[in-house]
Amino acid sequence: MATVTRPVVTVQPTGVSPADVAAVARGTATVVLDPSTLDAMAASRAIVDRIEQTGRPVYGVSTGFGALANTFVAPERRAELQHALIRSHAAGVGAPMPREVVRAMMLLRIRSLALGHSGVRPELAQALVDLLNADITPWVPEHGSLGASGDLAPLAHCALVLLGEGWVLAPDGTRQDAAVALRTAGLRPVTLAAKEGLALVNGTDGMLGMLLLAIADAGHLFTMADVTAALAIEAMLGSERPFLPELHAIRPHPGQAMSAANIHRLLQGSSIMDSHRDDLAHAVQDAYSMRCAPQVAGAARDTLSFVDQVAGRELLSVVDNPVVLPDGRVESTGNFHGAPLGFAADFLAIAAAEVGAIAERRVDRLLDVARSRELPAFLSPDAGVNSGLMIAQYTAAGIVAENRRLAAPASVDSLPTSGMQEDHVSMGWAAAVKLRTVLDNLTSLLAVELIAGVRGLQLRAPLVPSPAGRTAVAAVQGFLGEPGPDIFLAPAMEAARTVIAGPELRAAIEAEVGPLG
Repeated sequence: MATVTRPVVTVQPTGVSPADVAAVARGTATVVLDPSTLDAMAASRAIVDRIEQTGRPVYGVSTGFGALANTFVAPERRAELQHALIRSHAAGVGAPMPREVVRAMMLLRIRSLALGHSGVRPELAQALVDLLNADITPWVPEHGSLGASGDLAPLAHCALVLLGEGWVLAPDGTRQDAAVALRTAGLRPVTLAAKEGLALVNGTDGMLGMLLLAIADAGHLFTMADVTAALAIEAMLGSERPFLPELHAIRPHPGQAMSAANIHRLLQGSSIMDSHRDDLAHAVQDAYSMRCAPQVAGAARDTLSFVDQVAGRELLSVVDNPVVLPDGRVESTGNFHGAPLGFAADFLAIAAAEVGAIAERRVDRLLDVARSRELPAFLSPDAGVNSGLMIAQYTAAGIVAENRRLAAPASVDSLPTSGMQEDHVSMGWAAAVKLRTVLDNLTSLLAVELIAGVRGLQLRAPLVPSPAGRTAVAAVQGFLGEPGPDIFLAPAMEAARTVIAGPELRAAIEAEVGPLG
């Protein structure tokens, strides 16, 4: 039997890339520490050891935490302090976060330690690496982080597993004692030294991990939104002229130009489009949901570009507190505050919600006999006895309403904690969590538009759709069937979600029309 070689992600002195995060979170990549990161951590740790020997008070090394920052801790109790910190901060509740989120968070915490400003021993970072490589995923409850001193509770649940305590996520979704998981993997619990417990929990790694994964998902979904928009426009006998490049060059938003170019390319080679191109009775202007598709999806693309820049900067950032500087100083910072990521996640959620909202409007138009340009009511050839896609649009409308609620920003909220020491928090974790839900909902909305667009193209027979349209019909027809009596729609909608989320349909369309942006 051939040996399967796992890809390797090397944590460098400069950190990791978004592709590295995806490879570890969603793939099977093995993680290794570059030797130079070991040197940086050792040098940083030597500074902490020297401070310990002097006996001077330094936050997190010889003092308590948060509102207890002025409480001096005797040398003989400082290891106990670090362990107590992890146990007390592992106070989350709720359903466990998905495996991909926890793995992304763990890799980013390794990255943070490896930058050499946290004052930890190299073996602490290696212990986290060992958890990832053994496929041990800590059980991290959904609720607990305010995004203030970073993601304290979620990171504490990860750190607790290093101590041989707490829970891990079993393959069947249940939870297992961490001590059993470590023993099974041949790993030993870690004993923390001064500063190390604090270094394991301060930082934005959870919200950054979710944001990086969301960026990848949103990039794919925004392209698929152009695909489903083109299908709907073609099925409704829309015009391709609003997508001409010269019309978007005079409003030079790059995302708008990209979406317009995609839609224009997707509509070429269609006998359906040819059938009404010179028809003087055809509408001079299409509805906004058709004509303005690039303006909405393009604005979302530009939002995504901004969010990608924010995440890229955070990947280069030291977000621990306190930080150990090469000149021997240990300084308190506020770099753990999640405002940059909270704002970005909220902004992307707003954009993604609107991409879904305009898609639902096209679906409604496709189903309305008064506006669909002679398609049958609800896209059923026998409407009355059959309801066609009527309730699929209900589902889409309900999802749009939920996305509007989720698009309300989390980052404008703040509840003071820790005896008013932490009197302004970012809610960045909450912003990232709800962004994931918005994107999952967008997948469902585009799935409904995919089904409706394909059904509309089928009903235009004998006219032949564009190459992109024919490819989409072929991808969907196996589970949607031909127009006819009503079918059990839920399985078809689930299958369409898989088509939207996966790479196959886009790849097949690009093989016909060329690369999409």
